[in-house]
Amino acid sequence: MTFIASKRIAFTLAAIGLTFSGAISGASAAEPVVGNWKTASGETAKIAACGGAYCITLATGKFKGKQIGRMSGTGGSYSGEIMDPAADKTYSGSAEVSGSAMKLTGCALKVFCKTQNWSKQ
Repeated sequence: MTFIASKRIAFTLAAIGLTFSGAISGASAAEPVVGNWKTASGETAKIAACGGAYCITLATGKFKGKQIGRMSGTGGSYSGEIMDPAADKTYSGSAEVSGSAMKLTGCALKVFCKTQNWSKQ
């Protein structure tokens, strides 16, 4: 194999890799849950893809930078865990996204539940 042929193969493989990585990140960004959300308390939470799920991290307020949730799902329906950072307690959670509104529910023992409405920024 000549030097030029091996350079062409390397360039082609790099181009294929960039194409696939762009398609994957584009698919994540298309999920309606991804983005910045105004919480019920007025803080901003950022939801982003992380390790095959979606992580919820506070972007403003007393607990800025703290990850408060991790959910999986697609098409506007998600489930996982959500944390109350003030109480330092974690609950089973679910989220339903419809347009620029998200309804988040956290439950202890699947009996005692609390729901919040967040809006997309």
